[in-house]
Amino acid sequence: MSCLQKYVSMAIILAWVALLSFCKADDSASNSEVEALIKWKDSLPNQSLFDSWVFPTHTNSSSSTPPSPCKWYGITCNQARSVTQIDLSGRGINGTLQNFDFSSFPNLLRFDLHSNNFEGTIPHNIGMVSKLQLLDLSTNSLNGTLPLSLANLTQVSELDLSRNDITGILDGRLFPSESSTEPKTGLLSLRYLLFQDTLLGGKIPKEIGNLKFLVSLVLDRSHFNGPIPPSLGNLSHLQALRLSENQLSGKVPETLVNLRNLTDLRLFTNKLSGVVPKELGNFSSFTVLHLGENNFTGHLPPQVCRGGKLINFTAYSNNFIGPIPISLRNCSTLYRVRLEYNKITGYIDQDFGVYPNLTYIDLSFNRLRGELSPNWGECRNLTLLNIASNMMSGNVPNEIARLNQLVKLDLSSNQLSGEIPADIRNLSKLSVLNLKDNQLSGRVPAGIGTLSNLESLDLSMNKLSGPIPSQTGDCSKLRSLSLSKNRLSGRIPYQIGNLAGSLHDLLDLSYNRLSGEIPAQLGKLRSLERLNFSHNNLTGSIPDSFKHMVSLTEINLSYNFLEGPIPDIRISESFPPESFSNNKDLCGKIKGLRPCNVTEQKGGNKKKRKILIVVISSLAGLVLVSFTFIRILVFICKKKLSTNLVPNESIPKTSENPFSLWYFNGKILYEDILKATKNFDDAYCIGVGGFAKVYRVDIPGYDVLAVKKLIFEARDESEMKNIRHFGNEVSTLTEIKHRNIVKLFGFCCRGIHAFLVYEFMERGSLADMLKSEEGAKELDWGKRIGVVKGVAHALCYMHHDIVPPMIHRDISSKNVLLDHQLEAHVSDFGTARFLNPDSSNWTGVAGTYGYLAPELAYTMVVTEKCDVYSFGVFALEVLMGKHPGELISKMQAYAVESIQHTDILDHRLAPPKTKNVANKLGLVMNLAISCLSANPHARPTMRSVSKVLEFQAFDD
Repeated sequence: MSCLQKYVSMAIILAWVALLSFCKADDSASNSEVEALIKWKDSLPNQSLFDSWVFPTHTNSSSSTPPSPCKWYGITCNQARSVTQIDLSGRGINGTLQNFDFSSFPNLLRFDLHSNNFEGTIPHNIGMVSKLQLLDLSTNSLNGTLPLSLANLTQVSELDLSRNDITGILDGRLFPSESSTEPKTGLLSLRYLLFQDTLLGGKIPKEIGNLKFLVSLVLDRSHFNGPIPPSLGNLSHLQALRLSENQLSGKVPETLVNLRNLTDLRLFTNKLSGVVPKELGNFSSFTVLHLGENNFTGHLPPQVCRGGKLINFTAYSNNFIGPIPISLRNCSTLYRVRLEYNKITGYIDQDFGVYPNLTYIDLSFNRLRGELSPNWGECRNLTLLNIASNMMSGNVPNEIARLNQLVKLDLSSNQLSGEIPADIRNLSKLSVLNLKDNQLSGRVPAGIGTLSNLESLDLSMNKLSGPIPSQTGDCSKLRSLSLSKNRLSGRIPYQIGNLAGSLHDLLDLSYNRLSGEIPAQLGKLRSLERLNFSHNNLTGSIPDSFKHMVSLTEINLSYNFLEGPIPDIRISESFPPESFSNNKDLCGKIKGLRPCNVTEQKGGNKKKRKILIVVISSLAGLVLVSFTFIRILVFICKKKLSTNLVPNESIPKTSENPFSLWYFNGKILYEDILKATKNFDDAYCIGVGGFAKVYRVDIPGYDVLAVKKLIFEARDESEMKNIRHFGNEVSTLTEIKHRNIVKLFGFCCRGIHAFLVYEFMERGSLADMLKSEEGAKELDWGKRIGVVKGVAHALCYMHHDIVPPMIHRDISSKNVLLDHQLEAHVSDFGTARFLNPDSSNWTGVAGTYGYLAPELAYTMVVTEKCDVYSFGVFALEVLMGKHPGELISKMQAYAVESIQHTDILDHRLAPPKTKNVANKLGLVMNLAISCLSANPHARPTMRSVSKVLEFQAFDD
């Protein structure tokens, strides 16, 4: 054998020996990995996720193959069957990491447990997985401080511990040292360092500037303070630097202008000051630049869009002066801009161009001049345009009416003139229109009445003339209407009374030239809080219907020509005297007015004529009432004599709603309902409850109805009396009008049938929507927030805005129905309290198990705070997509602070994409928790809940 052959043979033998040794070592590693995984699994609560993690009870003695975890859920191995990846992300796992033996995984490259419910601290032996490249423990409930052993993970390129309760400081020893003589340790290879939404504080260590490969540094929404380290300017690969919502102070380091790869810089909501380096943006291509909510001074950097890629730019709430950055004019990529609350100067028609992607721009409270360019009409995706409180002049261009996605338009407090464009009626999505405090003239466009989504209209402090359009009463969602301080004339349109279901906040028509009497129909505005008709030429008396306006907290009818008594409004005596001063001859219990029982002796003939009119009117009314009473007696007598149903001709001919109580005791509609349901055939049944079946009823010529047929057995006269009493009580419920309460048309009890008739809700119950996978996804976060708000408004109305107040007693997802726009409507309002408590079918404590307030276990006293508790359960259910039974138990056992958003939000939906939505969801969660207090007196009122939800910012 030649020497060459000997060497080759020897090499082969050595290779086999090495391979056998390697396999033996890997077999040993595999065994230790299996044992470590089983040990950790056994320390966790029992969860089906780990069903595949089974340690074999015996092995084939003839087989040398050791047990392997490679086919277990979440485990990935290399060819030698050693664990290289553990990925258990997003599975809602409960437990801790205390029994996880990191030393047993020598080949582990990726360890991903994000979006679970892990608690406790991060183990100190985590630094023993020396080959680790990715460590993601984000979105859990981990606490304690960062173990220094993390510095041993020299190969980790991505470290994400965001959205945990980690405390302490970010120790500089975790990162490489500046010294060239010391051995290179620390997180040398980091590319992504993410610690946002933690409790970490202290200063940002300058050693981060030694992470020469770092691409993304994300520390927002934590507690860091002190200056931004200038060493960050050394991070030549850095693309994203996010330090927002901390307590950082001092100046922006000049060194940041050297970061040529920086595209995302977020510094908003800190305590930073001084001048922002003017070179910022000169060498980089920003897509996101956030400077808002600091104490910056000087000019904005002129080249923020030099790279032509800027999407999101905010610098609001600072002290910036000088012009708009010149590079913004041709920055066609802009999507969102917020520069409000500064002292920026320039010309609105020269410094801005056309932005086809722009959805939101707020330039309010600056010092901008010039005219509003027609080019704004080309920004077709705009949802918000706010240029309030500047010095703009000229007309409102007709092209504004082309912005058919616009939700908020605020041009108030400028020097605009001319007429309001008639085509403003095309802005079908408009919710807020504010043009107050300008020099606008002409008439209020009648087309405003077509804006079905309008909630706030403010045209005050202009020079508008002519009458108030009656079409204003068609804005069915209008909550606030102010036309004060104009030159409007004519009468107040009675159609404004049609806004009873929406007009809650303000009705201000003061300082105009309005004349005539106040329409009695305005008394239907029972939810209105503030009313001002002062400084007009109104005559006649204050309508007696005003006594129904029980929500008024402010009223001003001064400086008119009103006379007669002030209606007995619930809190009228608390109104200041100036609310009714300087009128012709008002009387009442208000200080400064004469009592109404003191009459003057002059004008005798005129007084006699008035008395004669009153006597004649009273006699006519008495005759009418007597006639009606006799007809009712005749009807009852006929029924007692077991005659046939009322014939068609005996039903009064009227133009009022045919679904009134009177019609339900007639023959036509009763028989129509029986015919449409084929005598309540189950084929038309769409739902079954504890005391009723619900049927869909289609009667030609009318909207679809929902008929709720009560399930009962009238075994004696006393039970029939209860049924009739229920019908009498229902008559009060038919007067309730609120956009978030299902309209009850009436009640019928005849023969074997007793049923309630409601408006039909196309999308059915919220409970059914949440059970459906498709329905749950259709109910995105925005719609769910709207559902919670709608139910809160309904409860507020019933608890606080009607007399006497009414308690629902059974708030649950089954009793919240959705219309075709997925807006919430509470059903069965008030019916629970009318049911017979002694009947076998109807219980004294109405309600659904799982929603009942805890105090009902030891008392039968039902208060409005029982509804508040049920609302809390309901709100959590909307967020979670299921009943929050276990979560409520957790809140009772642990501190509320331990509950994370990840415990709440429905995993069938993607997490909220914006901070604005996330903040609103957090607000709903906190309100829901406050409603679930075991002490009823500690729960908020529904009025306070409703107001908190209503006064959220339009957008952030």
